[in-house]
Amino acid sequence: MCGILAVLGCSDDSQAKRVRVLELSRRLKHRGPDWSGIYQHGDYYLAHQRLAIIDPASGDQPLFNEDKKIVVTVNGEIYNHEQLRKSLPNHKFRTGSDCDVIAHLYEEHGENFVDMLDGMFSFVLLDTRDNSFLAARDAIGITSLYIGWGLDGSVWISSELKGLHDDCEHFKVFPPGHLYSSKNGGLRRWYNPSWFSEAIPSNPYEPLVLRRAFEDAVVKRLMTDVPFGVLLSGGLDSSLVAAITARYLAGTKAAKQWGAQLHSFCVGLEGSPDLKAAREVSDYLGTVHHEFYFTVQDGIDAIEDVIYHIETYDVTTIRASTPMFLMSRKIKSLGVKMVISGEGSDEIFGGYLYFHKAPDKEEFHRETCRKIKALHQYDCLRANKATSAWGLEARVPFLDKKFINVAMSIDPEWKMIKPEEGRIEKWILRRAFDDEEHPYLPKHILYRQKEQFSDGVGYSWIDGLKAHAEQHVTDKMMLNAEHIFPHNTPTTKEAYYYRTIFERFFPQNSASLTVPGGASVACSTAKAIEWDASWSKNLDPSGRAAIGVHNSAYEKHLTSIANGNLAPKIIDNVPHMVGAPAKELIIQS
Repeated sequence: MCGILAVLGCSDDSQAKRVRVLELSRRLKHRGPDWSGIYQHGDYYLAHQRLAIIDPASGDQPLFNEDKKIVVTVNGEIYNHEQLRKSLPNHKFRTGSDCDVIAHLYEEHGENFVDMLDGMFSFVLLDTRDNSFLAARDAIGITSLYIGWGLDGSVWISSELKGLHDDCEHFKVFPPGHLYSSKNGGLRRWYNPSWFSEAIPSNPYEPLVLRRAFEDAVVKRLMTDVPFGVLLSGGLDSSLVAAITARYLAGTKAAKQWGAQLHSFCVGLEGSPDLKAAREVSDYLGTVHHEFYFTVQDGIDAIEDVIYHIETYDVTTIRASTPMFLMSRKIKSLGVKMVISGEGSDEIFGGYLYFHKAPDKEEFHRETCRKIKALHQYDCLRANKATSAWGLEARVPFLDKKFINVAMSIDPEWKMIKPEEGRIEKWILRRAFDDEEHPYLPKHILYRQKEQFSDGVGYSWIDGLKAHAEQHVTDKMMLNAEHIFPHNTPTTKEAYYYRTIFERFFPQNSASLTVPGGASVACSTAKAIEWDASWSKNLDPSGRAAIGVHNSAYEKHLTSIANGNLAPKIIDNVPHMVGAPAKELIIQS
């Protein structure tokens, strides 16, 4: 991932302004530590911090067309860039960068070219012939992007809040699947798939069609000129990504450059469910496996850094981002610059455990649509920023445009969870890869129950966070919460603790408005809480809050504590769970 910053029409072309733009761009250097670039045309500035993945030698940005009249700064990967180059035979390209096609496509097609891009991206394009500009964000919001406005009439675009929050009067999340045109004076949606209307689809379930669509999505993401690997938690989604990558890696350009043996990475507390399952999958697939251990204290010590980089106070996102943040640092230290990950599957297939209570296929489908539309504020935000904090790029094949179209056109009756028929969550995905002749995964992994990432790294992680917040947030502080934080008022001490840290880094009202709110149980939307009356009394985003569904639900966990098992102790103000000894953060290969 790269970092982009654009300041457009600020009525100031002075050296001091250029220095200020450079200063703000450096706040994004963690996203792109390989090179920095800036282009100035009058009072228009395009800055870039590069993470070199494709054509590291010559793909520095900003990028230009032939006569340098059109300038682009881009964050992302365009997987179909070779096909797009072939469609532009009369154009000469300056670099081998996949993003080099954008300026030339604009020359040929104007603003209507964005839907031709197959990939993840955020970009700003400046046409110096008339000082018009265009900004766009990918369909689902895999790459992060914000837009702001200055009192001087300027428009600001930045990959992260920290690039613009100090200099804009107002700013907000740049919505995914949208473009901003200075010619048309505002935002408009360019991504308009049939599922977006939430109409109920009726296509039959064809396992091989679904399988091929996902294999294609994974294989196209093997486009890289740098060392890479896969994130492997041992759950269904990451295991499928690893299995397909391992199966098709040989013969690719990436294999010729870096070898055909795949590297896999996992993080967790000692004894966590993910570590055990990931090790088993790695042994089965023959990957070079790297395990990263962290303690509850390691995670707590990193919370402030995590909130600064992830730019949210959402409880679920912070819980899951912290282990990923720690793991990303270790991965980058090994010389790896890109990883493939499994985000998005649960939203598409209704994989969260609360989907067990969906009342009918219509509501099931509508909830998956709501979840996909919100991904840019949750899992995409986490995957993008937790990795980018250390100059690591995460690619997410489940959020491939073509794959989403296939998966979301299937009659949702096939996605419904029906234990009496042996259909657990994400059954249609599991069945698509249940190949007796050439198995992708061991059966018990293929049919392993869903674990949310913040649970799978070790149950005592969340319990430890709650205990830490209990030590630092008093009952008296909670009584005044609605007056101090009138928007998205924190309802738990853990949420209050995160919010105070966020407000210290990003004190503007606009910043607090960029974070979603509302009640949730086991990562549900607020609407889905209506599915079960008991959930409104147990509002926690952990998967274990799905009482009556999760094998280690809170109702069982609380019973264990009441019986004297797994009792939390506070030692030197640090929560430890008896039976879960803390280990140092180490790496095993």
